[in-house]
Amino acid sequence: MADNQQFHPGVSLAGAVDLEALKHQVKAEPGQAGGAPAAGGYVIDTTENTFQAMVTTSATFPILLLLWIPTDDRLFPMAKALGDAVNKLNGQMQLSRIDIESYPSIAQALQVQGAPALFALIAGRPMPILQGLPGDDELKQITEQVIPKLIQVAAQAGVNGTAPYSGDPNAAGAADGDGDDNATGTAAKAQTVPPEHQEAYQLAQSGDYAGAAAAYAQVLESNPNDTLAARERAKALLLARSANADVRTVRAQAAAQPDDVDAQLAVADIDMIGGQINDAFDRLLDYLAGHKADVEPVRKRLLEYFAIPEPTDERLRRARRRLATLMY
Repeated sequence: MADNQQFHPGVSLAGAVDLEALKHQVKAEPGQAGGAPAAGGYVIDTTENTFQAMVTTSATFPILLLLWIPTDDRLFPMAKALGDAVNKLNGQMQLSRIDIESYPSIAQALQVQGAPALFALIAGRPMPILQGLPGDDELKQITEQVIPKLIQVAAQAGVNGTAPYSGDPNAAGAADGDGDDNATGTAAKAQTVPPEHQEAYQLAQSGDYAGAAAAYAQVLESNPNDTLAARERAKALLLARSANADVRTVRAQAAAQPDDVDAQLAVADIDMIGGQINDAFDRLLDYLAGHKADVEPVRKRLLEYFAIPEPTDERLRRARRRLATLMY
C-alpha cells in the first residue's frame, strides 16, 4: 500500500462484522432482485487476489474504496449512490468494493473495524473518508462535493488517467467487474468457464498467475485457436510480472532510462494493468521506432498485449498496422 507497505492477506479480524448485521442479511446475489447493486460500468468488486493489482492501478486513476458487506441490505442505498455517482464521471474515477466479511484481512490492513468504510486511493495512498453509515445529507455531500474534490487532488498529483469500463451493470456477467480494458480480471464467471479452462481459472482465482499462465498455455497447445485462453494467458502473464510492482519506482526508472528496453517493457505493463492500452501500445511502438536492435522482446510483448482487447478494438487495429510498418 502507501509508502511501499506490503499487504498481508490471511489475518483474522475479530469483530469486523457486527451482530446487528445478521438481521439485515439478504440471500440474493448482487444484481438480482432484492440483492445488492451489481458491479459494472466503473464499479468493480475486489478480492484478496486482485487487491494489490487494484492498488497498482490507483497510480493511473483515482479509486474510491468501499468496504462493505454485500448481503447487508442497510448498505445497498449507499453502494448504489456511490456507484451511480462514479459511473456518471465516465472513467475519471473507479469504485472498488471489498466484501470485508469474505476478506477480513483487507479490513485489517486498512485498520477498519466494521462496515461500511470509505477511502480514497490515490497513487497507492489510502485517504479515510467515512466510517459507519452516512445520513442522507452526508451521503449527498460525498457524492456531490467530496468525489469531485478527490478527482482534483488526484489530477494535481498526476493521477488523471481513465478507468476501464466494465460493461453494463445490468447485463449478464457484469457483476464480476472484468471489463475489456481491465487487465486485473482473470476469467469469466465460474459457471461460464469452459471445462478445459478450469485448472487455469482456479489458479488465477488463487492468485497464482504464473501457474495460470502455464495452464492456459497447455490449453493452447491442444487448441491454438482458443482466443479466450490466449486472452487469459496474456492477462495472467501480465499480472505475474507486474501486479506487485511499485508504480512510482517503475515510472521513475523508465523516465531515467529511456533507452533501456526492460525499463520500457516494465512501465508498459503498468499502463496495461491500469487499462491505459493506447499508452502501452504507443510507448512500445515509439521505442521500437528508435531501437531496432530490441525488436524481438518488444514485438513479443506487443503480441502478448494484442491478445487482451477485443479483436474489433480500433486501438488494436492501429497498433497492429504500425507494428507491421515498423517491422517491414
